[in-house]
Amino acid sequence: MQVVSEQALAAALAALPGVPRVVCAGNFATPMALLGMVDKACPAYRLNMLNAQPGIPDREGVTHETSFVGPGMRRSRELRYLPSRLSLVPRLFGTSLPPDVVLLHTSTPRSATLSLGTEVNVLPAAIEEARRRGGLVIAQLNPNMPYTHGDAVIPLDQVDHAIEADEPLVSPARLEIDDAAERIGELIAHRVPDGAVLQTGIGAVPDATLLGLTNRRGLSIWTEMFSDGVLALDRAGALDGSTPITASFLFGSSELYRWVDGNERVRMLRTEKTNDPALIKLNTSMVSVNSALQVDLFGQANASRIGQRIYSGIGGQADFVVGALHAPGGQALVALRSWHPRADCSTIVPLVDEPVTSFQMSAVVTEQGVASVFGQDQRTQARNLITHAAHPRVREELWEEARALSLA
Repeated sequence: MQVVSEQALAAALAALPGVPRVVCAGNFATPMALLGMVDKACPAYRLNMLNAQPGIPDREGVTHETSFVGPGMRRSRELRYLPSRLSLVPRLFGTSLPPDVVLLHTSTPRSATLSLGTEVNVLPAAIEEARRRGGLVIAQLNPNMPYTHGDAVIPLDQVDHAIEADEPLVSPARLEIDDAAERIGELIAHRVPDGAVLQTGIGAVPDATLLGLTNRRGLSIWTEMFSDGVLALDRAGALDGSTPITASFLFGSSELYRWVDGNERVRMLRTEKTNDPALIKLNTSMVSVNSALQVDLFGQANASRIGQRIYSGIGGQADFVVGALHAPGGQALVALRSWHPRADCSTIVPLVDEPVTSFQMSAVVTEQGVASVFGQDQRTQARNLITHAAHPRVREELWEEARALSLA
């Protein structure tokens, strides 16, 4: 690894062929200073990121490319969305999405290594494929990036060039836990026994769920991502201190970032491991909690699209629903509000029009109650969803639609 100037970096990038594909760390770990230099040096390129946040380059010549759309790409003029389970995204780098450049946001060196810190995810696979193809791996070295262990640790010789940038890490805005989210969290918490293994997604409902589990004991974490809720569980004594906290990426407060720095209990693994259903199912009492935009009377969840517009993507939901259902004593829960406040409509619908993200979950949980799905015949599924999960103001209409669909 060689620390270089912006001018030297631009010269290295100028040697890239055609319109290069730039794979960049996403979520809240994007190396903004480095990405800005690449954007200045490359007239045209394809920017491949997961859950991109606002502030990324968005101009003529830049094609946005992703399998999970974040707010930074949601209104993109040039968006290339590639549907894929998160566990399978790394395979795409060796097939349809070969990387020419990989941009990392890392810790400063320790013992001849760097750490990917808060964002491991698909980056190890991208690094390996770029090096195999003779591409460039470039790091933004930041003393504020925590040094995490596991697959986050990479030798210095895996990085071609680096720049130094002392920048504060970005933290997401705190989500308000309203009455509905709190109620959903309570209902889910009642289903989680001591000793369970947890996976939660992003949002107020997962946050509320974790807050409701502080009185449990012996809990473990196997998840694709985590935030401050896991720190709160640890401080409450709810986590099994002998079991690693296993994840692929994380984001949250500056306090969380300080806590994970050098913390050997936190094991950051590549997505191919954390999201592999065959590994997820090895966790006894695995409880997977994810959200959705809609669930229909057949138990199909749409967590990806609003009408014809891609909102996010398949992500890891399908991976964890499958893995949790196969785990001994496992549960796959989909949690959502029964009424969408912005769209002013029911989230329990007769039949989803959009591509299905997951289906056959254990149960659907709203602030109205818990609707059992898995193991029920389709008429019982529909009855449970209408009676226990749907908002009262739409139940009569749903019964009419259920009869039309031969579900009642």
